[in-house]
Amino acid sequence: QVRLSESGGGLVQAGASLRLSCAGSGMRFDYYAMAWFRQTPGSEREFVAGIGWSNGEQIRYADNVKDRFTISRDKAKNGVDLQLNQLKPEDTAMYYCAARSTSGVVSFFTGSYTYWGLGTQVTVSS
Repeated sequence: QVRLSESGGGLVQAGASLRLSCAGSGMRFDYYAMAWFRQTPGSEREFVAGIGWSNGEQIRYADNVKDRFTISRDKAKNGVDLQLNQLKPEDTAMYYCAARSTSGVVSFFTGSYTYWGLGTQVTVSS
């Protein structure tokens, strides 16, 4: 059974850091594009960061997290990590890990991804 599982979320104060981890199982995701999305109640799930299959050569970030978040491959976990620095209250959301096989290229759209984790909650207080 193919599965993605996120971890590392929590409640932190503004300015703090968190490191999210996404572990894959059931298949190898080495040659899949992987990404992080986030969603708050009443809003669409939005792209946060993505990394292509080719040893991280293709990396994309949403404008509002660029220079604060860093996505990287986690080979040991068959997945990806997301380092969140200088967290702001507006970063509060459920964070989801996703993967797609098509060309191993990052997509900004939720519909492009085949596999999804159940999410990990990040809450940032002011």
